[in-house]
Amino acid sequence: MHGSHFDELSFFAAIEASGARALLFGRRALVLLGLPVLTADYDFWLHFDDVELLNGAVEPFELVATVDAAEARRRGRYVLQNDEHVDVLIARTVPTVDGEIVAFDDLWGRRAELWLDDHVRVMIPTLADLRRTKRFAAREKDLADLRMLDVLIAEREP
Repeated sequence: MHGSHFDELSFFAAIEASGARALLFGRRALVLLGLPVLTADYDFWLHFDDVELLNGAVEPFELVATVDAAEARRRGRYVLQNDEHVDVLIARTVPTVDGEIVAFDDLWGRRAELWLDDHVRVMIPTLADLRRTKRFAAREKDLADLRMLDVLIAEREP
């Protein structure tokens, strides 16, 4: 493995330009929302049919898929990596720890846009849907993130 030519704005721009239906979630989405959390990777929930679009978009960044598209679809997830790490979820639905079924298509239909500059945007789940994704595993850090999301939601509600 060697260092890639990685620029975050260009990375997000390439994903958007590809047409891939990709939602940034996890802690990187929280960082972009201004919450004080640290993360070293990216988490995307990708439409099941868009694996090749995303993989093609990230080729210039020398990010390599850990499995081929067919195997990724069978598993429901895969990783793009080099010196950057991108976890890609492609399951059509994911259950939360309390049994709620969360569907990609529902989140995509309600998605929010975050403009990073005048030309680059990234799609994220709504705040309420980010809460749902944090309940996929409900690890200790997810519980802390949920508390911060609750404060952010309360601040933004009228």
